[in-house]
Amino acid sequence: MRASALLSVELGRGGRSVVRELRSQAPMTMVPRRAAATSTDGTAVVHLVGSAATPVGGDLVDLRVHVGPGARLLLRGTAATVALPGQHAGRSRSTVHIEVAEGGTVEYLPEATVITSRADHEAEMTISLGAGARARCRETLVLGRYGERSGLLTTTTHVVRGRTPLLRQRLDIGDERLTASSGYLAGARVLATETVVWDSDPVEPSSGQWWSLAPLAAGGALATAVGEDAVIAERRLAEAVSHHPDAKELEVRSW
Repeated sequence: MRASALLSVELGRGGRSVVRELRSQAPMTMVPRRAAATSTDGTAVVHLVGSAATPVGGDLVDLRVHVGPGARLLLRGTAATVALPGQHAGRSRSTVHIEVAEGGTVEYLPEATVITSRADHEAEMTISLGAGARARCRETLVLGRYGERSGLLTTTTHVVRGRTPLLRQRLDIGDERLTASSGYLAGARVLATETVVWDSDPVEPSSGQWWSLAPLAAGGALATAVGEDAVIAERRLAEAVSHHPDAKELEVRSW
């Protein structure tokens, strides 16, 4: 399966953000919230609905998002994504490219991705920020369904402001040698991360029981948590984000 989706949000009259362009197809169906129900600060809210089984081995899925100057977008998932093997050998691949213009805001908060035992999936996310742009992106990875081991996953995240890289991160899951190491996710089945580039940055790292919040050298912060299941991992991730200087605003907006 090959599928692509495009979403463009611009600042409209009265300071309300509006969806200017929306093109989606199964398995990525985007459903905007009605204008009357849009958040009180004028943020455009769009739900990303999985309308077909994906990613399956051999699938190529691409999502592109543009947020115009001063506009605000909350893009949320509605259900978990399950990576599955295909009928024939071949890796599945998904890409997310988000561009946020000067003074814009994007919040990309999909639901968890489950990596089933025979899956082989590659996920790439790129976020390009203009001056004064804000972004937060969450990723929750579940390593296998109940009672099974994880398949193969390579996930990369690139966050850039102008020409300055803020975060370049790669994670490989499913390698037997890594899994056997006591230092590899500490045996946890779920890894949750959130990249936050907001108005302020943490001055120094914070950490607690299986969570951490670390400032990035060129701006922004990365929250990380692990757990036995998604509920515990996301609860710990929320604890990590609560130590961010803008925690109150972040909590009100999306948790």
